[in-house]
Amino acid sequence: MNVDETDRVAVITGASSGIGAASALRLAAAGYHVVLTARRRDRLDEVAEQVAAIGGSAEAHELDVTDRRAVQALAAGLDRCDVLLANAGGAIGADTVANSSPADWQAMYEVNVLGTLHPVQALLPKLIDSGAGTIVLMGSTAGLISYEGGCGYVVAKHGTHAIAETLRLELYDQPVRIIEIAPGMVKTGEFALNRYRGDAEKAAAVYAGVAEPLTEADVADAVVWSVTRPPHFNVDLMVIRPRAQATQYKVHRVLS
Repeated sequence: MNVDETDRVAVITGASSGIGAASALRLAAAGYHVVLTARRRDRLDEVAEQVAAIGGSAEAHELDVTDRRAVQALAAGLDRCDVLLANAGGAIGADTVANSSPADWQAMYEVNVLGTLHPVQALLPKLIDSGAGTIVLMGSTAGLISYEGGCGYVVAKHGTHAIAETLRLELYDQPVRIIEIAPGMVKTGEFALNRYRGDAEKAAAVYAGVAEPLTEADVADAVVWSVTRPPHFNVDLMVIRPRAQATQYKVHRVLS
């Protein structure tokens, strides 16, 4: 890591696309040196180039957040960390509890829960040492409200929500804020497509008839607004949805 000692550093997991990439660009524009991590190095390099194009500072590290040793090695190589955006996560499938695959549940637990735990534990000493650290956990409205056909993801995101609540209690006397962003319907290039295992038709149906779902840029704005409040100002939980979505199962759609 080769940055000026006065540079504020933001580590972002899942930074190769979607909300993570959009947040990286906005944090870089806000003056942070962004440490981009994800499994796809080629995509990380593209994001780093985009950061450089706006005059920002970035470095890319190929990383699987479910690999605890790799996360610890990354943390050991950083001189400082002021912000951790634990954004890596995802959903697999839309099956009922009766018909779902335990392997899918395991994979979602590992990336959404353990993939949050590992970077939090590895970077917490540096966040405390910064004197004004911020941890942002990317939750979901699925972590607050259950719905049919999504229980494995609901369980995993309830785990993310529990980490945020518990950290806030345990670190109440430390100079670290714990922020949870819980988006509802966000139309990104990959989330629904990955959930439906590459079935573009099923992925498109999620957003059918919704004029203005949230975008990754909307969520990134929420992340950066929360991070850039004064250090004493904590956003415990920010729930954001498109206007058309009252809850997971009540969405205004205009279908032809």
